[in-house]
Amino acid sequence: MFAQNEQLALDYVETGEYEKAITLLEAIIEKQPTNYYYFEKLLTCYQQTEQFDKALALVQQRIKRYKQPQLLIEEGYIYQLQGENKKAEEKYQEALTKIYDNPNYAYNLGATFQNKTLLSWALQAYELGQKENPNLKFDYQIALIEGQMGNLEGMTNKLLDYAYSNQNNTPNVQNYFSRFLNENTSGTFHNVLKKALLIRTQKTPDVYWNEFLSWFYVQQKEFNKAFIQEKAVFKRNPETLNNIIALGQMSIDDNQKETAQSIFSFVLENTQDIGLQIRANEYLMRIKIEVSEKSDYPKLKEELSLLLKKFGISPYSLNLQLLTANFECFYLNNPNEASQLLNKSLELPLNPRQIASVKLELADILLYNEKFNQAILYYAQVEDNMKNDEMAHEASMKMAKANYFKNDFDWALQQVKVLKQSSSLLIANDALELFLLIQDNSVEDSLRKALTAFSKADLKLYQKKKNDALQDFKQILTDYKDDPIADETLLKIGKIQQDLKQYNEAITSFNEIIEKHTDGVFVDEALYFSAEIYRRFLDNPEKAKALYEKIIFNHQDSIYFTESQRQYRLLRGDTNI
Repeated sequence: MFAQNEQLALDYVETGEYEKAITLLEAIIEKQPTNYYYFEKLLTCYQQTEQFDKALALVQQRIKRYKQPQLLIEEGYIYQLQGENKKAEEKYQEALTKIYDNPNYAYNLGATFQNKTLLSWALQAYELGQKENPNLKFDYQIALIEGQMGNLEGMTNKLLDYAYSNQNNTPNVQNYFSRFLNENTSGTFHNVLKKALLIRTQKTPDVYWNEFLSWFYVQQKEFNKAFIQEKAVFKRNPETLNNIIALGQMSIDDNQKETAQSIFSFVLENTQDIGLQIRANEYLMRIKIEVSEKSDYPKLKEELSLLLKKFGISPYSLNLQLLTANFECFYLNNPNEASQLLNKSLELPLNPRQIASVKLELADILLYNEKFNQAILYYAQVEDNMKNDEMAHEASMKMAKANYFKNDFDWALQQVKVLKQSSSLLIANDALELFLLIQDNSVEDSLRKALTAFSKADLKLYQKKKNDALQDFKQILTDYKDDPIADETLLKIGKIQQDLKQYNEAITSFNEIIEKHTDGVFVDEALYFSAEIYRRFLDNPEKAKALYEKIIFNHQDSIYFTESQRQYRLLRGDTNI
């Protein structure tokens, strides 16, 4: 019964029924006078119901019995709640003097002040504790208080000192900084942290600060600057290139191809490891292929052939084989030659994951050839053989896409319903996108004529027949201009025009979404892609900035919000110190 009363009392406190809680807590304290937890709960109830005399009596009684210094803060806080600030400050000051007797009291006193948001008093407690006993380390607590009080520079310096003195704490400090970088929309903290790190890098010749500065630039996606720091680290510690390779992969993912090329060229110049050489060459060839024109294809084919000859056809060079097959099919329109190469790859002693990679590529080639059922069969094999693996989800998504191209929309819809919950964010987003496309264009048009035309044009885009796809999408706009599919069609058209370097036409297509489909779900994408074109290709930062600003203020839930915020700050000049 007593245990039930304890739980009931806590429930009453939780729901704000303080009077009911008081009756039970007073009985509990009578039986458990040493229990500080229930003492705090009863004190809170007295304060919430403004029974300050009872609160004061409770605290003073405990002070006489236990002499705990933090109780002086509790007593002072009761005076403060009644507006007797002078008495409150006297008690707070009395609590601080206890630190002279025992500096370890600073832990409890500082925490108690913090819990009551008495930040300046908490700061005094921690600083006095450190002064009385220099072995006590309160840098982390002091830093957090400085941040809460708006002193970003003080917080930053304290946290950096704290991380440097005990480097195991570096990930925790970086996580804290990450939150500040994301939440501090004005960019002030960005400048404070950058300045502090640069000063430390210049004053202290320790690779720790180069690594920390590299981390900072990665958060800002300034991979070229991070690469400078990583090179400095490598020169002092040339044992591993793993961080530099990871940086190159991030550069590729973020479409910073020039930086990625510099990084992987550096890897090739600084390694004798055959595996790393193969990997670096593969990434460099991927970049070359992505930026290539049709006239470059013969040279690229020759380069891929020479690489395969240099490294040999073996499990170690499998990714180069996959890349070569993909290039043969999707760029040179030689699907048969590509399939032959991959079938030879399957004869190698591959592990299950490598076999799955080859079968996925073979299925992609079959899909290119519009052999839908055979492609689906290969995807199903990978899905079955790689259960509970991300590759299985990738195969499932590709299978759904194959059914969509095949115009088996209901089956594709069933597959993407499940994949929307995938642990891979990329696959989940792709699945949701396909789910909405099919669902939204099946309600009013039961025959799905517009959707069928759209999937046909989409297949041509998959086959990299961009000009043909562009014409088909434009025809959809003519035939189904009032259909719900119109805004998504405009988005496809704009993206293809951008790929074909028809930048002004792309801007016009995106602008039509912004102006004519204001209630649609693609407005944020249209704004973002337009801003990117103005920034990257048309050298018009002012127009880009205005579009990023619209995303920041009107589309906070957009997946492009964070990147728009970053680019807006860069264009505004927030990175200057």
